[in-house]
Amino acid sequence: MSNSVLQMDKVRLEGLMAHYAAFKVTRNAPGVVFAAKLPDAAITAYKSGKVLFQGGGAMREAALWGGSDGQATVAKSAAKGETLPEHFSELSVVGSDETGTGDFFGPVTVAACFVSSAQIELVRELGVKDSKQLNDDYMRQIAPDLQAALVHSVLTLTNEKYNEVQAKGWSQGKIKALLHNQALKHVLRKMNGEKPDYILIDQFAERGIYYNHIKNEPEIVRENVLFSTKAEGLHVAVAAASIIARVAFLEEMDRLSDMAGVQLPKGAGKIVDEAAAKILLKSGEDTLKSMTKWHFANAQKAKKIAALKRGLKE
Repeated sequence: MSNSVLQMDKVRLEGLMAHYAAFKVTRNAPGVVFAAKLPDAAITAYKSGKVLFQGGGAMREAALWGGSDGQATVAKSAAKGETLPEHFSELSVVGSDETGTGDFFGPVTVAACFVSSAQIELVRELGVKDSKQLNDDYMRQIAPDLQAALVHSVLTLTNEKYNEVQAKGWSQGKIKALLHNQALKHVLRKMNGEKPDYILIDQFAERGIYYNHIKNEPEIVRENVLFSTKAEGLHVAVAAASIIARVAFLEEMDRLSDMAGVQLPKGAGKIVDEAAAKILLKSGEDTLKSMTKWHFANAQKAKKIAALKRGLKE
């Protein structure tokens, strides 16, 4: 029986649980936080963040989340990926990153940025570092300067479009790969023939999986492309892209919050379920669906909360 083990952070684990919500089964084994049973695969997630894929379809399902080999694999918590050239942080690089994939409310956004070797100090002066060390307000402040100074592209996949392609069977991996490829194409065109030393993608899938997702695209960016996790800490181009993507996400969340009449919470926790239930009761399912990733388990949880509240009022 094929099997694979992946280590996932909280955001990706929540995304996995939402993705397989329709196949959820009860497992009372120690440490198990989620289990799902597909016709040819079983998925078991543990408190430690490890996710076990078993069965004939294990490799296929693991590949959706970053696993690609035929043996059991455990992803490292440290940055991993392809070997980077010496003094990589000082080279001219196009970097790309995404955000929003683990949030029930709001879009998926992807940004790509070119930072030449001559611009690296400028970008650092503008306040760029690992975006996970920066809060949202600070990123909102510096994003306009970054966008003015750097060749960049930012793409926002609205919830309506996300739900449409997800219903067709597209995984988040495929969605992200298509958006990254598109953003990179846009940046390279804007560079008018200038070539970066390298392109660095914040890794969410192995190289083979990534390119399999976009194999039918008419134009695929391949030259000097590298993949690494935690790439925002490896070159300021990815850190800048991460900030621009985050601010695009926040701006769309602002728009959706105005539409909902309340400040929408981020993430996919209990507070999100409560907010979703309120919108469901006030404005109906179509409105809620238009501002969420509808396949997440939060949708069903919100329906249960709303039904309970309706019952209490009657």
